[in-house]
Amino acid sequence: MFRKRLAAWALTAAAVTAAVGGTATPVAAGLLPVSVAVTPESGKFRWTYAIVLPTDSQLQSGNYFTIYDFKGLAAGSVVAPAGWSFTTDNLGPTPVLVSPKDDPLVPNLSFKYTGPTIDAGQTGLGNFWAVSDFGLKTDSFFTAQTNRTSDGKVDTNITTTNVPVPDGGVVPPPVPEPATLVLVGLGLPCVALMRRLRRDPAPA
Repeated sequence: MFRKRLAAWALTAAAVTAAVGGTATPVAAGLLPVSVAVTPESGKFRWTYAIVLPTDSQLQSGNYFTIYDFKGLAAGSVVAPAGWSFTTDNLGPTPVLVSPKDDPLVPNLSFKYTGPTIDAGQTGLGNFWAVSDFGLKTDSFFTAQTNRTSDGKVDTNITTTNVPVPDGGVVPPPVPEPATLVLVGLGLPCVALMRRLRRDPAPA
């Protein structure tokens, strides 16, 4: 029984290591914000969004994504990778067939792709950032329009992401380094093993 549990702990550690190493199961859906980092900058806060094009999605010129209700936006602070343009509107733009909550008094961040078609899925598209007066976070909506790799038809998706708020939010946790995650994953079985050994009585 103990050997079976030890084997299960080892498999758990291996799974964590594989996921951190980039071999996690691919996700098929439009563009996705896989991480949001908040960094203090000259009395304000830089919000950096890492965006991924998942498997079975194709990025064509004119495709775009929108981050809704980004409060405290500092004028002229938005930066996007090459091949992208930026606009800000208080409403939308929003792809068809999705219905995010959108406050008409708060600006949205929208990034439109202007480069050549990207066929490969599970591709990182780079970091997109904007500076805000606020460092507290809350949940808001993220929508995107891409094309399906299989037939080229338009595909839309909606999910959530973090945006800044002046109050009522929470402090974003620091983003752990990949190596730290691996060590944590490998350390869990060792901690469990030590606890098991302490509980088991010594042999007579």
